[in-house]
Amino acid sequence: MTNKTTEAESNHQNLEHKSVEELLIGINNEDKTVPFAIEKAIPSIMLLIEEIVAKLKMGGRLFYMGAGTSGRLGIVDASECPPTFGVEHGLVVGIIAGGDAAIRKAVEFAEDDKSQGWKDLQEFNINQNDVVIGIAASGSTPYVIGALEKCNEKGISTGCITCNKGSKLAEVAKFPIEVVVGPEFVTGSTRMKSGTAQKLVLNMISTAVMIKLGRVKGNRMVDMQLSNEKLVDRGTLMIMNELNIDYNKANKLLLEFGSVRKAVDGYKNK
Repeated sequence: MTNKTTEAESNHQNLEHKSVEELLIGINNEDKTVPFAIEKAIPSIMLLIEEIVAKLKMGGRLFYMGAGTSGRLGIVDASECPPTFGVEHGLVVGIIAGGDAAIRKAVEFAEDDKSQGWKDLQEFNINQNDVVIGIAASGSTPYVIGALEKCNEKGISTGCITCNKGSKLAEVAKFPIEVVVGPEFVTGSTRMKSGTAQKLVLNMISTAVMIKLGRVKGNRMVDMQLSNEKLVDRGTLMIMNELNIDYNKANKLLLEFGSVRKAVDGYKNK
């Protein structure tokens, strides 16, 4: 694909001659445009979320696939679903071109292998109840496009998050999301605005899906895992507010039942 806006010349010139303050103001001004670009894509994001919710209610899973920054962002979002919402590991899965080693260190040319993405999905026994979202700022990553093409052939739902209009990836995905953020502050550095846009969209997808699956009550993470003292304290305060009891009693309930939801239900059912 030609004329990618993600590769277009930066609106800022002679960066090496700018002061630190000028650099920060320039980056910040570019970042301010990202939520407005996402706002335009909300109808597309909504359609994909509705598909994911329907599939997960049928016992399916959600897969994120990407290379480089895009792959890492998918892994971050997937890894935060169990502790935040109490879902099992494996309900939301992040896959990166080049395997887990690529999370920390770039694997050369891993994204250029068009057949490897599908091979990676097959290791999870991918099936028609699942949804696969390809993440690629450019919209041209062969690893991701090849995987989605194969998913389409097999009747597996596909979505994408890309930052270019009219990309090959958006053409292939059944539920495409295009967030066009324009040229990067450093020309072509898609870890910046494009990465921010992808992260914000992923937040929207996983949070809305989990709310619709009943994993939030009111505005509280009632199924969060109690993996540190901060979260135990937060959970205790949530139980205090819900049941109108003191801290010590709420804390005892939380530790006895293991989650805010179970503690509240257990107390009310006594």
